[in-house]
Amino acid sequence: MSPLLSIQDLKVAFRMGKEGGQMQRALAVKGISFDVPENGTVALVGESGSGKSVTAMSILNLLPSNAEREGRILFQGRDLLRASTRELQAVRGKDIACVFQDPMSSLNPVFDVATQICEPLMKHLGMSRCQALVRAEELLHEVGIPEPKRRLRAYPHEMSGGQQQRVMIAVALACSPRLLIADEPTTALDVTIQRQVMELLARLKDSHKMSLLFISHDLGVVGEISDRVVVMRHGQVRETAPVEQIFNAPQDAYTKALLACRPSLTENPARLMVIDDHIAGRAASTAVKAKDANAPVVLEVTGLQKSFWLKEGLFGRREFKAVKGVSFKLRRGHTLGVVGESGSGKTTMGLALLRLHEQTGGTLAGQVLFDGQDLLKMGGADWQRMRRRIQVVFQNPYASLNPRFSIGQTLREPMEIHGIGADTAEREALAIALLRKVGLDEAAMAKYPHEFSGGQRQRIAIARCLTLQPEVLVLDEAVSALDVSVQAQVLNLLKDLQDEFGLSYIFISHDLAVVKFISDEVLVMQNGDVVEQAATGDLIAAPRQDYTRRLLGAVPRGYVGRPGEARGI
Repeated sequence: MSPLLSIQDLKVAFRMGKEGGQMQRALAVKGISFDVPENGTVALVGESGSGKSVTAMSILNLLPSNAEREGRILFQGRDLLRASTRELQAVRGKDIACVFQDPMSSLNPVFDVATQICEPLMKHLGMSRCQALVRAEELLHEVGIPEPKRRLRAYPHEMSGGQQQRVMIAVALACSPRLLIADEPTTALDVTIQRQVMELLARLKDSHKMSLLFISHDLGVVGEISDRVVVMRHGQVRETAPVEQIFNAPQDAYTKALLACRPSLTENPARLMVIDDHIAGRAASTAVKAKDANAPVVLEVTGLQKSFWLKEGLFGRREFKAVKGVSFKLRRGHTLGVVGESGSGKTTMGLALLRLHEQTGGTLAGQVLFDGQDLLKMGGADWQRMRRRIQVVFQNPYASLNPRFSIGQTLREPMEIHGIGADTAEREALAIALLRKVGLDEAAMAKYPHEFSGGQRQRIAIARCLTLQPEVLVLDEAVSALDVSVQAQVLNLLKDLQDEFGLSYIFISHDLAVVKFISDEVLVMQNGDVVEQAATGDLIAAPRQDYTRRLLGAVPRGYVGRPGEARGI
């Protein structure tokens, strides 16, 4: 039986401009081949820059204009590489549909949900507006959106990340495509929503009898949804095999390294293996450094509350309580992990204790004692001096660095504001030393953020915090957007910096496996309340609350079946 999609010796290069009269090209995909069978799920796996997304976007030629493709892309026997723009437009959304990583940038913010689902129905199937609205409501119900008729009138910003991704899936399924391309559809979602989306994709694949090309950097995720896995690195296929073989008997050293990089709920290494460690045969460090249980308390939070005023009706408003009385103690050199689903209040709590929410309206109450002083009551010069001692690293390294500043300017600016260093030369030397601490060299000083990968940008953001010699870092989903190998590097870096400088961390995350690796104590939040708080090992081994058990149960564990057994997610 012929495969639905067959990619044969695909090469993709990008024109980079002329140098010395010659056109320079960067080869991103270097002659890869694989098949996607009818009603099957194939996963493309690899680190950022491996070429997996470029490969997937080549199928419908969704690449920028400087891309050049060679080889064959056969869909139902027709070579899409030779198809005209008009022919591709007829295929896009009808026979082959895509679900992308970031639904907020994929959905049009100025159109409501109904308009965006109706568009492909009217364009490809010739439905009237009324017919398309009926079908759009059915699709929203099918993907699990509550009150689908009412939600048709909603705009993307009025929905959560999980709901936005469900709308994207509804748009993709509108014309019952034969092939669905899902490009990192769960990367930015918390573990419970991630599991819901994975279950939804598996169920819809079976009910619509379609094939699925699933792209991810996380083997733990693809092990639960795919039939066959294609492992890519540097634009080449390193290994392709059934999912059970990839997990039970991987052949390529790179595949083994990817499996070893991700934090585990069952193991407790001192450092995570990175790709180069595994390929070089270096053993993982298992000796975990003991923390001082009697270390001094650097931050004591009591009854922290934060609420927001929401408009209701024409002139009314109501109070939304996002954080409802959080209390904890953070000791020097220790890490407090804060976990919960999206909307649990964990990020609001972190920003509230830093007073980054106080200008947005609503109540900010409680006590945040830092070095014996209440941060919530400080003002003027006292607050300015205290700010340098408690810093924050945000989730998105692409948005948290000023694109107009060179890395040198980015690192020098906070030192100039707070009077650190005698002159520019001394600040320059401090900045270079910090870059080396986070694994970058002096050459980075003259470059700009767009010249670095996501992992490198996050390292620069950490270096910027360290310029102020802080005592506490609030890390808000600081590794959730990174692929597993870069994530391991940043987590190892954070542990090294903590050991060297005695830093204390508040580590906010939706990923319990990551939190287990780096945290000494875990605080679990739901709907603004703390529902459980315990030492990390105790909480993972014996959670007391059903909510915590549900979070643990949602962590992807990879392939757990045996060859020949039926698998469900």
